[in-house]
Amino acid sequence: MNPRRVAAVFRRIVAQFRRDPRSLALLFVAPLAIIALLGWVLSSQTSGSVRVAIVNESSNPVGLIASKLQSALSQQTGVAVQEWTIDEATARQMLKDQTVDVAVILPPDFSVDNPKIEVLTLGLNPAGESSALPALQKALLGLEALGNGDSPVPTIERATVYGSPDATQLDSLAPVVVGFFAYFFVFILTGISFLRERIGGTLERLLATPVSRAEIVLGYSLGFGFFATLQVAIVMAFVLGRLDIPALGPVPAFAIGLGVRTIGNPLIAYLLVLVLGLGAVSLGIFLSTFARTELQILQFIPIVIVPQGLLGGFFWPIERLPDLLQPVARILPVTYAIDGLRQVMIAGADLSSGQVLLDLSVLAGIAAFFIALAAATIRREVA
Repeated sequence: MNPRRVAAVFRRIVAQFRRDPRSLALLFVAPLAIIALLGWVLSSQTSGSVRVAIVNESSNPVGLIASKLQSALSQQTGVAVQEWTIDEATARQMLKDQTVDVAVILPPDFSVDNPKIEVLTLGLNPAGESSALPALQKALLGLEALGNGDSPVPTIERATVYGSPDATQLDSLAPVVVGFFAYFFVFILTGISFLRERIGGTLERLLATPVSRAEIVLGYSLGFGFFATLQVAIVMAFVLGRLDIPALGPVPAFAIGLGVRTIGNPLIAYLLVLVLGLGAVSLGIFLSTFARTELQILQFIPIVIVPQGLLGGFFWPIERLPDLLQPVARILPVTYAIDGLRQVMIAGADLSSGQVLLDLSVLAGIAAFFIALAAATIRREVA
């Protein structure tokens, strides 16, 4: 082994990075920026008050349990008790309208022999809703300590308006996983493929023809969009479908697909992911015009993809983000895709839902916006 030749290779790599500020930024600046963003979100999340509605459907309340319940909740820090509601149906509507976060229900059969309290949440974002429960649970534990001969010690049961409180993590995270990873892989596919068109000189030759920039970008968008459509179809089929393969000789039984349960129409969920994917196509075309190597396409991931995972409702509700980051989260396409997929897959919403239509419209608008930007920034040069 010749040390001089090893040193020559070493110097070439150092010189290559020194002449590439983007790679240096990816190496040193991007990790610090992402860690700083994550630290900011974790340390500055706004907890707010848990808005609680109390429903007393018991026709014969036992002792002072009802008044003790209200007193225990009112005295708990972080819990804001709303007025008593008439019935469970009213509480469910309040949860759907997002005027309350949790409903605490004394059912009709509440008695000494059945001292059961039901805690009802919406069920669209189990992770976010679970983070709002500790203060409520602490108050209810305090209520249990008040139990005496006159008042029964209640037991607590969890229920949800949508889905099931016993839903698996996979069922709860499926809308998030489908939306985020479809967006991620379509962006990478488009960015690298369009860059190869530039490096190979195909784009330069097209620009020398009478074809306009808008026609070129739209044609590329349709071409890449076709494969994005196939990719989204395969992802949706794998997530929602399940094929059980029986044991064959020494090969044990196994399953292909996740078999995630969806209450809503799978075609509407597919439409949401497809429009999100088309937005990733237009974004990939736009950003690839600023890259000269495939590595530089990957350098956009910490800038474009990772923040959407942190701010788009993947790990925590947008309402708990720092005030400065909430407007940022509300312009990210992944935010609207995740919200729409939750509405469809967990709540069973369809195209008559105003929220689903809003999510689709925003995603389509973002895709059109980046197509226009790509057409305006495309350059006539060989990368």
